[in-house]
Amino acid sequence: MRWAMHPEPVRSAQFEVRPTQNGDEVAAALELRTEVFVGEQGVSQEEEIDGRDGEARHLVAVDGDGRVVGTCRLLVDGERVKLGRMAVARDLRGRGVAGLLLACADDEARALGARRIVLGAQLTAVGVYERAGYSAHGDVFLDAGIEHVWMDKALG
Repeated sequence: MRWAMHPEPVRSAQFEVRPTQNGDEVAAALELRTEVFVGEQGVSQEEEIDGRDGEARHLVAVDGDGRVVGTCRLLVDGERVKLGRMAVARDLRGRGVAGLLLACADDEARALGARRIVLGAQLTAVGVYERAGYSAHGDVFLDAGIEHVWMDKALG
């Protein structure tokens, strides 16, 4: 699978969610990830920046002022797409940004022809993914010292 032209952005009254449009947006996405994972959760910078961002499709949630307030990345993994590095600005959590990112990720994965989307969810975020149609499976595992579980979703 190769990245193709992407579907229309996912929009709400407050946010637009879409692939990054330029290097500044990618940099803002990485800055938000650093703020959340390194600053808030204590993940090391080396674990957060794993060398795979160059091959990823980065999605961003942008507010009306052009501020990147949410992000995730997609990596092609065989016949499926792996979603990772989901981060939402602290002041906007619980406002639907993650759900919009997941909807956009589904659209992007479908546009690639993927049949399945997978992710490793922090245990504290499992409910967010379940509401978006993901199912957990397997044992709990540690990633960067944080408990995770594998989740996936069939893309019909």
